Amino acid sequence: MKSQEITKRWVDFFVSKGHTAVPSASLVSSDPSLLFTVAGMVPFIPYLTAREEPAFTRATSVQKCIRTGDIEEVGKTARHGTFFQMCGNFSFGDYFKEDAIKFAFELLTKSVDDGGYGLPAERLWVTVYEEDDEAKELWLKNTGIPAERIQRMGKADNYWSTGQPGPAGPCSEIYYDRGPAYGIDGGPLADETRYIEIWNLVFMQYQIENVRSKVDFDIVGELPKKNIDTGLGMERLAMILQGVENMYETDQVRPVIDKAAELSGKEYTSAESDDDPHHTDDVRMRVVADHIRSALMLISDGVVPSNEGRGYVLRRLIRRAVRAMRLLGVEKACLPELLPASRDAMKGVYPVVETDFERISRIAYAEEKAFLRTIASGTARLEEAVVASKAAGTPLSGEDAFTLHDTYGFPIDLTLEMAEEAGLKVDEAGFRGLMLEQRQRAQADAKAKKGGHADVAVFQELLAEGATVFTGYGELESESRVRGIVSDGKRLAHASTGDEIELVLAETPFYAEAGGQSADQGLITGDGFVVEVLDVQRPVKGLSVHKAIVREGEIAEASLVRAAVNRERRHAAEQAHTGTHIVHAALHQILGPEATQRGSFNKAGYLRFDFAWGEGLSPATKSEIEEVANIAIRNNFRVDTKVMGLAEAKALGAMALFGENYGSEVRVVEIDGAWSRELCGGTHVSNTSLIGSLSLLGEQSVGSGNRRVEAFVGLDAFRHLAAERALVTELTEMLKVPSGQLADRISATLNKLKATEKELDRLRKEQLAAQAANLLGSARDAAGVRVIAHDAGQVGGADDLRGLAMDLRNRLGSEASTVAVAGVSNDRPVIIVATNDAARAAGVKAGALVRVAAGILGGGGGGKDDVAQGGGTDAAKVGAALAAVVDAIATR
Repeated sequence: MKSQEITKRWVDFFVSKGHTAVPSASLVSSDPSLLFTVAGMVPFIPYLTAREEPAFTRATSVQKCIRTGDIEEVGKTARHGTFFQMCGNFSFGDYFKEDAIKFAFELLTKSVDDGGYGLPAERLWVTVYEEDDEAKELWLKNTGIPAERIQRMGKADNYWSTGQPGPAGPCSEIYYDRGPAYGIDGGPLADETRYIEIWNLVFMQYQIENVRSKVDFDIVGELPKKNIDTGLGMERLAMILQGVENMYETDQVRPVIDKAAELSGKEYTSAESDDDPHHTDDVRMRVVADHIRSALMLISDGVVPSNEGRGYVLRRLIRRAVRAMRLLGVEKACLPELLPASRDAMKGVYPVVETDFERISRIAYAEEKAFLRTIASGTARLEEAVVASKAAGTPLSGEDAFTLHDTYGFPIDLTLEMAEEAGLKVDEAGFRGLMLEQRQRAQADAKAKKGGHADVAVFQELLAEGATVFTGYGELESESRVRGIVSDGKRLAHASTGDEIELVLAETPFYAEAGGQSADQGLITGDGFVVEVLDVQRPVKGLSVHKAIVREGEIAEASLVRAAVNRERRHAAEQAHTGTHIVHAALHQILGPEATQRGSFNKAGYLRFDFAWGEGLSPATKSEIEEVANIAIRNNFRVDTKVMGLAEAKALGAMALFGENYGSEVRVVEIDGAWSRELCGGTHVSNTSLIGSLSLLGEQSVGSGNRRVEAFVGLDAFRHLAAERALVTELTEMLKVPSGQLADRISATLNKLKATEKELDRLRKEQLAAQAANLLGSARDAAGVRVIAHDAGQVGGADDLRGLAMDLRNRLGSEASTVAVAGVSNDRPVIIVATNDAARAAGVKAGALVRVAAGILGGGGGGKDDVAQGGGTDAAKVGAALAAVVDAIATR
């Protein structure tokens, strides 16, 4: 029976029993305490806990779920998977234990022809909570399952609660006996591999308090309304009905295994024992199949790869799948083959994976491409660290793991996996400590930015006297009063000409840096003093602190002041901030809704916008985004700001920055109504034409899965375009061609330059090759090894030296020989050492010799025993480095 038919029969059966069919909720849970929907009952928690009143008393669903807590077990057992489908039936104060038991037994054992699953009743076993005599009697009364196949278990296995005070109750679980080939007799108490759980019935009937642990709490009474919450694992039932060994071989997963086997040339054998020679490869193929399906479903529900939260889980799934394929011998991109196989297996139940496949595949393929680059750059560094750690007999250091993460983008879980495969442990505590230090440095930098290293206690004291009232949405000049003057973390009574101070006003029109918008600048004046405001920050929430210099006179606490923002600078900042919203909307229009904001910064005349996207934008796409943005500016769209409740704003579809904390009341900025609608506390122009124009400067990567665009707006955009026009004019005059032919002329000139460089490179190599014959005569004996040590002078690069070294080594024949050649490229010394088989047998190793030379040159190096490369910073010591190599061979 196919999976699609299994889920259809489930829904049809319970609808026939008066249940309302509820569609699956998203994998992205609406519960703020959960990253994902982890169980079928999650969408129904508000009803089961009586926080909300349902519109029905009976419900049924087939819920998509993701769990990654036991990701390391995927592929190793018959039942561990990250994505699964939970079939559930629920009663909210309607039927209870007896009907739940009747429904379950009827659906499982009813014949296939009559709409059931046709399981033989004699293969079913049941567990009940050890004190739930009622449940046992109901099983005996309503099903005919004999008492010897009903087993009692304790709270750890057969009692449900949320882990918090509230509803709870005993469980009853249904198991299927797979037969003696899978384990010993004795029911679930004896063997949960042979007897596999397929359905759990939760009887929610008690109120608990004083929860001390999962098994230690106080039952304080019965619930006024008793509920039923059941869950059947669709994949487990499919495994039984399809007669396969594990969930990975069911119809929705097996096609990906088959494709992985085809790509790798490996045979899949269903091996589940560590002793089976096929086991390792079979586990890898099962990991691939599971993770590819999970990635497909997560992306279809709007998750995109990132370095935090849900996005990190998705990234890890994709990377583990790619890594498993590499261990199977497939080093090229494989998702373009695997993902369509999963799509075709899942589209019958979830049509969206086919209709939205262009978007899904684009995100997945870009993530694989980025990861393959990461592997290419980091694997060699990891292998070097592993070799060094093994030689020293120590774990892989936390510093090495941190370098791999910070410099090469290697996630720690990948380092742990690869080190384990090499039989090496990792100093994970050391790695975590370095990560913590890095975070603390970043936090200290941010604190310095916000508070100038001042002790925030003084600002908390000022906040206790009242928050700053921001008047800058409606005016750029305000009458106010000085509430505090701070210097070096201490309050001052007054400050004089030349003093650098931090000033707190009762009211201020100055915008404090927040939400990506830079701070205002301007003047604060009063009776006999002028203060210039250079920056405004919020070292504590609710308090605006003006970083300023007293330019004239003396300012005192409680002085009455006039605070005036620099109008031109504020207007240019507003142009940039509204331009940022326009760029975001243009990205959505051109790329799609998954191009979500990851961060932004805007100041007078300039904006920077980071967004989720897995690949670089083509020139045509960048031009299209720029055109959409400028059309929006030309169309003079109204920019409206509304204050409303957070729930109302979200209901309107206002976009929020992921991870940002919002209060119960928020500001919503709209450009032409729904064309752009975002939560934003910044300041904006009143209509888009006031921006003038927007000119994209460029686009680049800012980490895996994230891109950045930059732009000038307003007068700065005009100046940028004018400068480019001047450059084009200068080039056309220099090259004597019209502007329309400029690109062709530059291309032709570059091609000529490349051809000339190629010819020079050929001549250099010929010159070096000609030296080889002459250098043979310079070979000397060093303790039984013939050695050539040669300074080649200026060279084109390390490849030139490598070619010369290999040529000389080959010419020296089979007698123990070593070649060391050095030269200078781009003002930096480079050395290559090559040894033949006989020299290595005599204990001469190229990698060790290179490290000797590189130490003298002021650098480092490494490689294999036959060929190694090093370099440094001190070109004057090339001769000394070569001499050290000869000496090391002679004294080995």
